Amino acid sequence: MTQPLANRIALVTGASRGIGYVTALGLARAGAHVVAVARTVGGLEEIDDAVRAAGSSATLVPLDMRDYDGLYRLGATLNERHGRLDVLIGNAAVGGIPSPLDHIEPKAWDEAMAVNVTANWHLIRAVGPLLKRSDAGRAVFITSGVASSARAYWAPYSVSKAALNVLVRTYAEETESTPLRVNLFNPGPTRTRMRALAMPGEDPMSLPTPEEVAEKIVALCLPSFTETGKLYDFRAGKLLQFQQPA
Repeated sequence: MTQPLANRIALVTGASRGIGYVTALGLARAGAHVVAVARTVGGLEEIDDAVRAAGSSATLVPLDMRDYDGLYRLGATLNERHGRLDVLIGNAAVGGIPSPLDHIEPKAWDEAMAVNVTANWHLIRAVGPLLKRSDAGRAVFITSGVASSARAYWAPYSVSKAALNVLVRTYAEETESTPLRVNLFNPGPTRTRMRALAMPGEDPMSLPTPEEVAEKIVALCLPSFTETGKLYDFRAGKLLQFQQPA
């Protein structure tokens, strides 16, 4: 079987379940050594078993994304062990509980911003130099359609994802002249635990599986994929070009 990511190092956040889990597994099947980051040790052990069964290997990193010092320690360890990073999947996120703006608890607001935005900025600072050392560095950050829809009662999630979009687009602009390719991926409604909690009345069987979504995410991580600064919309099945200001 062809392994286009053989001998490459791939870091996946939120790798213990859902889209992060199956993306990590997809990268492993493509030949990558997976650095799996998540809070849940049990979930990390499950992805480790699955990766090994796929004939690849994994490094398990039990880490809360709000532990910013931990992200820098991770970057330093990757530098010592591998000297580079080839793939980064910024997937970890918190959805929060639907609530009117004036009823949102400050703790819930701060958590969404800390995990969905600020942690990704620290992650870029921690591993960005390692991505630039790869001959085909690829960074994909998972966003959401609510980033541009201003949906009622979903302010912490939608506002944080909108901020993530601008963060990632800025990163893509700043690295455009390098081999690093940086993109956003919007999976749309997917059959995950987070979606079930957010939409309890929805029929999960009407939604695409995480495996279907992950297949497209992995495709954006291959050396043969050379677009940057784009948004891949899974439901539309295509790359979308952001409109630059005049």
